Amino acid sequence: MAIEPSRIADPTFWHQPLAERMAQFAELREQGGVLPITVENPLTETMETFHALTRYDEVVHVSKHPDLFCSGQGATSIFDLPMEMLEFFGGFINMDNPRHAHQRRIVAKSFTPTELAGVLDSVEAICTEVINGFCERGEVDLVDVLSQPFPLLIICDMMGIPRSEFQTVLDATNVILSGGDPEYFDEEAGIESFINAGIALSALMGELIEERRSNPTDDLTSKLVNHDLPEDLLTPEEITSFFVLLAVAGNDTTRTAISHGVDLLAHHPEQRAIWQDDVAGVTPTAVEEIVRAAAPVTFMRRTATEDVTVGDVELDEGARLVMFYGAANRDPRAFDHPERFDVRRTPNPHVGFGGPGPHFCLGAHLARRELAVVFREMFRRLPDLEVTGPAVPLASTGIPLVTGIKRLPVRFTPTAPVGNRG
Repeated sequence: MAIEPSRIADPTFWHQPLAERMAQFAELREQGGVLPITVENPLTETMETFHALTRYDEVVHVSKHPDLFCSGQGATSIFDLPMEMLEFFGGFINMDNPRHAHQRRIVAKSFTPTELAGVLDSVEAICTEVINGFCERGEVDLVDVLSQPFPLLIICDMMGIPRSEFQTVLDATNVILSGGDPEYFDEEAGIESFINAGIALSALMGELIEERRSNPTDDLTSKLVNHDLPEDLLTPEEITSFFVLLAVAGNDTTRTAISHGVDLLAHHPEQRAIWQDDVAGVTPTAVEEIVRAAAPVTFMRRTATEDVTVGDVELDEGARLVMFYGAANRDPRAFDHPERFDVRRTPNPHVGFGGPGPHFCLGAHLARRELAVVFREMFRRLPDLEVTGPAVPLASTGIPLVTGIKRLPVRFTPTAPVGNRG
């Protein structure tokens, strides 16, 4: 029996292991590249329709044409939300030009490889610090000890958030990207849980912004508060919104890629052997393959600005299109043997960092560096690390923005901490 497209909207679809979920996406992809799905909007309790994009060409086409498919009505939410919430929790991801271009241009000045040089160096030091924290234990939950703290510590240090506030940021980001998982989300409080998490991050960032106005340093917050571009400075609200975006999306996507990457290697030991035997040579392609296969960002939404045709489907103005990156990354029309996990895959034009266009991930360079360093150091310091149980997925109550893994049990031969290599 054919899988119904509405299966995508069933939370249990997203609770499956990655391989099973992608096998079902493969069946759906062959039903069509643009699939109408009608579901209940939990905010309004009305039935609404969106169109799921499951094929590579359609995702790339929509990504390349922001004039026809806008982000300003919501890119990070399938359902419409108040504009204030969209811009606070998604920043310029949920904006169109000229506002999008204006804010991204200011932020992008601090995200060039040259400007990020100090941050890229700190990736080494933080990775050493984090692995030192658990390397003597021998058996751990990898998410708890590595996947979770590593990228978030980098973000906090980059922004100038003191280590004493790390737990505040971690707790808030877990709520925001919980997808309603009751382990992180207060079901009785409902949407107030998200709002309260945002308020916590906003208060933290507001204090830091005021401090950096008076006492500039070399962190990213100082650069955004005191930059020398001829344009207007970002407002405190815009800087706070960017921090929320960075702390949530920039952290959790890398966290998820690490966890999925380790799990993928456990399921494909021959690929792990290839990578581990030539770490320097294989790392560039292996990192891209993890991002392709895991596709940590589940989707982004666009809204048709006029009557359009996508693939062979005619859509009305206002139609919601939801780009499922994981499905597109396994489209046999774009990739040879797409279900094969191949750490030496080339070419690999995946859309794991978003499709080509103005919203391509600004932090892709940093994410690649983080993944390269963390796997290199795991191979070097924990060479016999093995997964000892199934990856536990986020128990979302809908379609999650990020395909999170909550727990991943591993064991390895205990080793002694080492000196900082950074």
